[in-house]
Amino acid sequence: MRVSCTGLGSLPGPDMATAIGAVLDVFEDFPHLPELPARGPASDMIGRGLAVVAGLGAQWEAGEWRLAPAAGADQRLARSVLRDDLDRLEEAAHDFQGRFKVQVCGPWTLAAVVSAGRSAKVLGDGGARRDLAQALAEGVKAHLGEVAKRLPGAALVLQVDEPALPSVLRGGVPTPGGYFRYGAVDLPEAVGAQAEVAAAARAEGAQAAIHCCAPGMPFAELAAEPSSRSPFEAVSFDLDMLADGDFDALARAAENGAELWLGVLPTTGGQLPSPDELRARTLRFLDDIGVRPDSLVLTPACGLASLSAGRARQAMTALAKTVAILDDQV
Repeated sequence: MRVSCTGLGSLPGPDMATAIGAVLDVFEDFPHLPELPARGPASDMIGRGLAVVAGLGAQWEAGEWRLAPAAGADQRLARSVLRDDLDRLEEAAHDFQGRFKVQVCGPWTLAAVVSAGRSAKVLGDGGARRDLAQALAEGVKAHLGEVAKRLPGAALVLQVDEPALPSVLRGGVPTPGGYFRYGAVDLPEAVGAQAEVAAAARAEGAQAAIHCCAPGMPFAELAAEPSSRSPFEAVSFDLDMLADGDFDALARAAENGAELWLGVLPTTGGQLPSPDELRARTLRFLDDIGVRPDSLVLTPACGLASLSAGRARQAMTALAKTVAILDDQV
């Protein structure tokens, strides 16, 4: 079994050059392009996603993102910042060889957060949410193409972030005002939109992974079967959010060749766990699913933007040390 580690995306602070340097230094085998939400809405998960979508305008207004006939100033800023970040990445890692990951906000989380007008989210409009998923898939192709130009020796991986997906599936997303909830989206529709984004990644030669640090992910449908109905080659999850039935689904996913990204390092609470504690948590998880996957990736449970820079570096280093320990044991 191959064991490696990577981050999930967000890091603290506004300095991209420093963040890229830290990621390349600690996650030598599987680094990623950081996200820095401290720089503002153009740089958080939603703003980054709207920087990637192709052919859809959006604007930041009254504290939220809204679709618009043309790109507003903040969407243009998001796209400019992303280009600048890729330029900094190229300067630091143009000769990098190995797996490299970029993240994008998934279609259902975008639909649950972005407004289609003054009084409704995209999620409430079937046509708008289809358009958004298609625009995201098209944008993913272009984005991965840009990364590939800058890192020609990298094997690219796309991580699709979907923290809102479980809520979308159970009908838990509130309407504006909070008095009502949008209707639940059928699982086939949800998986179909994900499949478009994953297919776009594969069209550019990239592996596709889905990440969610909320409970209730449909692991079996997303990655447990090697078919077109299961679009992702890897699933990323918070260990502490798993329910009893999730362990069986993850075991089937591993048996069918899916890569498991184990969110073994908690990002909230008190003292960070030591590498020995992380090793023990990892081995307990493997015992619980009863399968040794071909490949296991250790990650934080969620992004690290809420930590101090020093604590975030400590968390990343703990994961790297854990991998070194596990290499001798699995």
